[in-house]
Amino acid sequence: MPDSPSDERADDAYGAPYDLAVIGAGCAGLTGAVTASELGLSVALLDTSGQVGGQFYRTPAPALGAVRPEALHHDWSAFADLRRRLEASAVVHLAGHHVWTVARGSEGDTEWVVHAVTGVDGCGERPVRVRARTVLLATGASERQLPFPGWTLPGVVGAGGAQAMLKSGLVLPGRRVVVAGSGPLLLAVASSLAAAGARVPAVVEASGYLGYARRPGALAANPHKLAEALVHGAALLRHGVRLRTRSAVTRVHGTARVEAVTVSRVDRDWRPVQGTGRRIACDALAVGHGLVPQTELATSLGCATRRTPDGTYALELDGLQETSVPGLWAAGETGGIGGAQLARTEGAIAGTAAAARVLGQPALTRSRRVRELRRRRDRMRAFADTMAAAHVPGPGWVQWLNDATDVCRCEEVTAGAIREAVADYGARDARTVKLLTRAGMGWCQGRMCGAAVACLAAGPGAASVPPSPERRPLAVPVPLGVLGALDPDEADGPVS
Repeated sequence: MPDSPSDERADDAYGAPYDLAVIGAGCAGLTGAVTASELGLSVALLDTSGQVGGQFYRTPAPALGAVRPEALHHDWSAFADLRRRLEASAVVHLAGHHVWTVARGSEGDTEWVVHAVTGVDGCGERPVRVRARTVLLATGASERQLPFPGWTLPGVVGAGGAQAMLKSGLVLPGRRVVVAGSGPLLLAVASSLAAAGARVPAVVEASGYLGYARRPGALAANPHKLAEALVHGAALLRHGVRLRTRSAVTRVHGTARVEAVTVSRVDRDWRPVQGTGRRIACDALAVGHGLVPQTELATSLGCATRRTPDGTYALELDGLQETSVPGLWAAGETGGIGGAQLARTEGAIAGTAAAARVLGQPALTRSRRVRELRRRRDRMRAFADTMAAAHVPGPGWVQWLNDATDVCRCEEVTAGAIREAVADYGARDARTVKLLTRAGMGWCQGRMCGAAVACLAAGPGAASVPPSPERRPLAVPVPLGVLGALDPDEADGPVS
């Protein structure tokens, strides 16, 4: 399948409105797009990447000559089936399209206008518009990072980033890699790295796993999740990887790059226990403390959100995956972190619901298949909530930071500067801290530091949560020239 079918179709991809525009070609978006297309809708599938699969099903570039890319993935057969269905469908796959906002059409127009910049990650800088009667948001999630001394050294990467390097680039972040943070992703990352030849001296989990036992019903209803954990656990045992729970990396050592980490025991609030620090030699650290739903596009349109058990914000959705804004659906991690299988299930429900709305056939959503999908979704969502509650960051993690620790990497704002803004200038929220220190004003727009800044601004004892979702007119950074090129009276087609 071509990486960018829109290149073959030239500008007719931006002409007549589609029945459905799907933003994000990961598990949820891909499933939603093919489901709606098979039910008779015209569908545009937009994604910033050149390939479908999202973050979960990353695949190496053909030039790398990977013989068995499926060996790096779990449940590859499901993805292979989705790709087959996509190839057989009439879905227009607009690869390399960086969506920066979604808006209603002109006054009285019920259509949506999706604004994007062509080129992977928007580097093409050619603004285009895609019109659609309905929209499905499947924008996924980003990693939550909590800073600590030395986390900006070369060799420190996100846990998901390490997995992405392996899946798409066939490279390891180092030869001796400590995996740390919190959440089930750590086990998958560690087993993948070890299988690929890395030495993994330890997996360092700040929480424990006893929290899962508090909701035995959710565990019993999702035996496949237990099976996945057993597979990863067996892999770690086979490679001699030590699992250290109730522990955290509290410092990274090195000059030009990572040379070692200090691992300390932490209490239930994630406060380091004095005298428990142990140094582990390594040349890389893969660290992450869970995932944060990417809701910027939705909140810019006024979609309601909800607090999740691990303190993040996800979209509030009805039983058919529709947001609080009519005609706008969401699936996958935008509604709460739950994994690939849940994302595919939600994508199928959303695609069917959008088709029912456009075609005027509400009976589609009452079919036996949709009822079963909803039951499956509810079972997996219950487990996802259990998982989130088991790995919620404790407020004591701020004690990992000394005043010299960089919190905002883009603007080089330290923990000391943020504490000064709170203690001396009366800042009580992330927005005020940003205005006083520039924390969160850099290229990532707070995606790396937002949770940490919000927690420091809230003061001692506050949980580690991101700031409440803000309604931003631009969901992602976009060149000023793109905005200047927009013609407000132009209804469709590429903007020139």
